[in-house]
Amino acid sequence: MPISLIALGLKFIRQIKSFNHLLIDMRLVVKTLFGLEDVLAEEIKALGGKDIEKSKRAVAFYGNKRLMYKANYCLRTGLRVLQSIHSFRATSEQELYEKTRAFRWSAYMNVNQTFAVDSTVFSKNFTHSKFVALKVKDAIADHFRREFKERPNVDTENPDVRFNVHIAGKDVIISFDSTGDSLHKRGYRIRNHKAPINEVLAAGMLKIAGWNKDIPLYDPMCGSGTILLEAVMQGKNIPAGKYREKFGFMSWTNFDQELWNEVKNEADAQISSPKLQIFGSDILTLAVDIAKESALHMGLKPNELKLQRKSFERYVPETKEGMMITNPPYGERIKKEDIDAFYKLMGNRWQEVYQGFTCWMISSNIKAYKHVGLRADEKITLFNGALECEYRKYKIYQKDE
Repeated sequence: MPISLIALGLKFIRQIKSFNHLLIDMRLVVKTLFGLEDVLAEEIKALGGKDIEKSKRAVAFYGNKRLMYKANYCLRTGLRVLQSIHSFRATSEQELYEKTRAFRWSAYMNVNQTFAVDSTVFSKNFTHSKFVALKVKDAIADHFRREFKERPNVDTENPDVRFNVHIAGKDVIISFDSTGDSLHKRGYRIRNHKAPINEVLAAGMLKIAGWNKDIPLYDPMCGSGTILLEAVMQGKNIPAGKYREKFGFMSWTNFDQELWNEVKNEADAQISSPKLQIFGSDILTLAVDIAKESALHMGLKPNELKLQRKSFERYVPETKEGMMITNPPYGERIKKEDIDAFYKLMGNRWQEVYQGFTCWMISSNIKAYKHVGLRADEKITLFNGALECEYRKYKIYQKDE
């Protein structure tokens, strides 16, 4: 057989193997914030996930490598996409170590790559998550030392490969972290303002509220503009990972650059340019400047996101109807009487200038909520960092209704 035909045959076999690998479904788990599980499940369903199963702060499903890439690039309410690769039962630290070391880790990484291990533990047998991570790290390293007489280095800051260990009772699942830096790190930030709301939480709040590109949106206490920037991305159908430069799976030995380019190009082709009415203001000049910098970095036109420096009590919406979604001060650094008075001011202001609007706000200060003076139509528990919050909906009717 001519050399050219042999080479062609080998190339065809490699293509068939690659194609078959793309067809193989694997179990994937996407981490999220408490309260966003339903929204995330709907996102995963829209992407093509199969056998979707919700749990606390996570959604599991089955999909192939293409879907794993797509989930990282497109999901707005996910934090990390994990690929389960090894599962077993263990009741002791020694059993955890031995069953981990016995696995063929060299099929997933090489000895020259750095790695790190994160862990989440809900078990009577294992009470310290950091110690679990340490035992798994040692087991993986010792596997390489036994097989290759040397062990890979650990890099907790910027590893080539990151593993996640989840223990519930006696059940142990070790997964690849295909994401790297959390997906809330969108990449559109030039710099941060103090206490910005998490981008994943902001995206989830928009989806829970039912906002869409045809509804005028306001945040009169926008800070550095996270809610508004997420709205622009949703309104224009910009993939959540559009401005990121790196994902964890790019360091894997089986990373498929051609497939990744296809996934990105397909998602980017869905980006649109609708006429958006998105408005924001804040009393702090620095916060507004940071929001404008992020908008500029995203390539937005001035009319796609209108920002100005103005206090909440002086801001007047430019449309007769719309939606307001905001993250006001909670009162952690404000005197009780001041925060109570401010929440009362918000309720009064809504009734004065936001008639015909649906107003949503998130706060951990449940006691201050009563000073708004309005009955909430909905109350949803969400977490902003470690703070348990209520996300409340208020329908502000016209005076003649």
